[in-house]
Amino acid sequence: MQIDSIVRAATCLALALSLTALPSMAAEHDHHDIDAVELQLNAGQKWQTDAPLRQAMGAIGQAVNSSLDAIHNNQLDATGYENIAEEVNQQVAYMIENCKLEPAADAQLHIVIARLMDGAQLIQSEGDLQGKRKGAVKLVGALHDYAKYFSDAGFVQPVH
Repeated sequence: MQIDSIVRAATCLALALSLTALPSMAAEHDHHDIDAVELQLNAGQKWQTDAPLRQAMGAIGQAVNSSLDAIHNNQLDATGYENIAEEVNQQVAYMIENCKLEPAADAQLHIVIARLMDGAQLIQSEGDLQGKRKGAVKLVGALHDYAKYFSDAGFVQPVH
């Protein structure tokens, strides 16, 4: 087995293990820690992506974008928010299973994924619609971060 394959597998395993603990950890913190971590460009350029990442982020973007008007107008019901959170969870699991980024790009992606998971967890843990809306706002922020720091020409980011 090549060293790159071992490093990639270890990185993916570490991400998977850290994300399985994220929902319980998120319940114990104030949801601002993840936002304080700064993303960085790759020597001034966006990080390269692979097909599984682009597919998963496209699906998350589509789920958020399709509900964005209802979110902005405070018309999305609890089921709508839960559907978005479930899509985020499914797509993040897909990203973890199909992780193929180089380690530096993967480390930056971890930040975006943590923000996505934080938003989804907030949606799922909040009882009222305004709390769920705050989770959706976090998702929009994470999607903007992805568009700003990762090269994905087909990605349609949500409009604030």
